[in-house]
Amino acid sequence: QSRLVESGGGLVQPGGSLRLSCVLNRSHLDDHFVGWFRQAPGKEREGVACMSDGGSSIHYADSVKGRFVISRDDAKTTTYLQMNNVEPEDTAVYYCQWALGGGPRFPDVQGMCSSPLKFHYWGQGTQVTVSS
Repeated sequence: QSRLVESGGGLVQPGGSLRLSCVLNRSHLDDHFVGWFRQAPGKEREGVACMSDGGSSIHYADSVKGRFVISRDDAKTTTYLQMNNVEPEDTAVYYCQWALGGGPRFPDVQGMCSSPLKFHYWGQGTQVTVSS
């Protein structure tokens, strides 16, 4: 059973919305950071949005700030990414992650989002294509 299961991607027109979901198959999630990353063709994987345990701290990439919203449901060990007013530049495969934050490896949510190379395991991701 995969530890990270992303879903909700698809084809959407510019200006439209999508809601991505990710089930993190762990016994509990409440003391972990969660995050979303994406990789467009020919580009490096980048952090999109990361949230601290409890949700008190959130980091968004500048390119999605004001358009995307990250959330979490710890009871379901699930994180969501609401994508609004999407643009063609949002076309990518989207991945989720979890991390034990607050330590030297990921001191804060910005640190998590800026460090995709520190993760060794990735799920299959979900493809988002923005096109008219």
